[in-house]
Amino acid sequence: MVLMPKPDEEVLAKRDYLIEELRKIVKDPSGVIVEEAGLRAFECDGLSAYRQLPMIAVLPEDKREISEILKLCSKEKVNVVPRGAGTSLSGGALPLADGVLLGLGKFNRILEVDYDNRCAVVEPGVTNLAITNEVKDDGFYYAPDPSSQIACTIGGNIAENSGGVHCLKYGLTTNNVLGVEMITMEGDIIKLGGKHLDAEGYDLMGIITGSEGLLGVITEVTVRLLRSPEHVTAQLIGFPSSEQAGECVGRIIGEGIIPAGMEMMDRYAIQAAEDFCHAGYPLDVEALLIVELDGPLVEIDHNNEQIGRIAKECGATVIKQSQSEEERMTFWLGRKSAFPAVGRLSPDYMCMDGTIPRSKLPEVLKRMNELSAHYGLRVANVFHAGDGNLHPLILFDANQPGELEKCEAFGADILKLCVEVGGVLTGEHGVGVEKRDLMNEMFSETDLKQQQRLKCAFDPDGRLNPGKVFPVLHRCAELGKMHVHNGELPFPDIPRF
Repeated sequence: MVLMPKPDEEVLAKRDYLIEELRKIVKDPSGVIVEEAGLRAFECDGLSAYRQLPMIAVLPEDKREISEILKLCSKEKVNVVPRGAGTSLSGGALPLADGVLLGLGKFNRILEVDYDNRCAVVEPGVTNLAITNEVKDDGFYYAPDPSSQIACTIGGNIAENSGGVHCLKYGLTTNNVLGVEMITMEGDIIKLGGKHLDAEGYDLMGIITGSEGLLGVITEVTVRLLRSPEHVTAQLIGFPSSEQAGECVGRIIGEGIIPAGMEMMDRYAIQAAEDFCHAGYPLDVEALLIVELDGPLVEIDHNNEQIGRIAKECGATVIKQSQSEEERMTFWLGRKSAFPAVGRLSPDYMCMDGTIPRSKLPEVLKRMNELSAHYGLRVANVFHAGDGNLHPLILFDANQPGELEKCEAFGADILKLCVEVGGVLTGEHGVGVEKRDLMNEMFSETDLKQQQRLKCAFDPDGRLNPGKVFPVLHRCAELGKMHVHNGELPFPDIPRF
């Protein structure tokens, strides 16, 4: 189970004072939420197995309000948890009992679309899909497309470095963000990057993207826009085994073909998706690949022939190519609906996230099936197969004593397996609290301390989203960076866990 720092009683004693001060800062009286019924809406994110009411939730409307809120919390030594749409699947937005939850849902405007520089400037509360919808009629789109793109926000995408089905060819969030504006814990507003393609100096943009709300609060984002491709087609390819599908993935990439997207689903996920949205998936296969190609038609036709040949050599029993844009979108509807569809198979499921070398896919699939039998829990698999990003969905019933704990242990073993074969703990969901206590599987104590020194440089008192990412909280002084605040060292009362 996840352990968080014990609430600071001195901070809890200041609650009424903080409420009064926050109401002076936030213009909208409803923007400071203190009643339990209102706070319930923020008690968890997409990792709903872990819940905690925040001390206070505040919904600012502009940058000045955010800056003043952070200055107040810094002065009063109060922790702050930034939150976007709450779709995080790693507990990254899990509140703190003695902390202020800073909701950014009102920052939902597209500020500028600049086709000359092929970019758009948006606020962090703008949903991922809203950017593409804004520019698609002019022949442009925003490439990263997580399955939750209808709801997840750009600010959260930056926090977790989100990907999606098209990240194989077009990259993750970090490859599609040109600039950010953010506010530090001290309330200072800083700008990194911009509309230009590259920035001078240290790659601070690379540090901020994927920082999980530990370094600053994002208030504005400049994203890259791409021209819509000339033509797009997709193939459904079914296999008698997941190992054969995994082999096919490796061979396609090995022959120099880079699909726009290449997704994989196993039998449980195929059946659930087909029952949910009737996408036309074959039900007599153990694994299904969706391979999408885009670009000039002559290139697509050539690569489709090559992929068909490779698939047959790997034992494919079904090969179906989309004949229209409507059919292609139907293929993707099943994959995009996989998460809600699997929810019909079991009272609960936990969505994991790890990344492996593509060549290890057959081995990892085989060992995951062995783990499933060992724990007595079913697992439905959906993968961003092209870049090795796995999303096993472990099915369980939290009402049955011990099943949540078994699910957690199963998930931990999957992530350890990813690291063992040369992969990493996360591809796009982040570490949050879910993988925090597994960080030692991948990093040495020296590695983790070096990462925490970076945290100290941005947030010396450790007030932004504490308890996430790092398995042990260190004082900045312990890390070789002596920082004195009002004559005292930071973190005087936060225990190790």
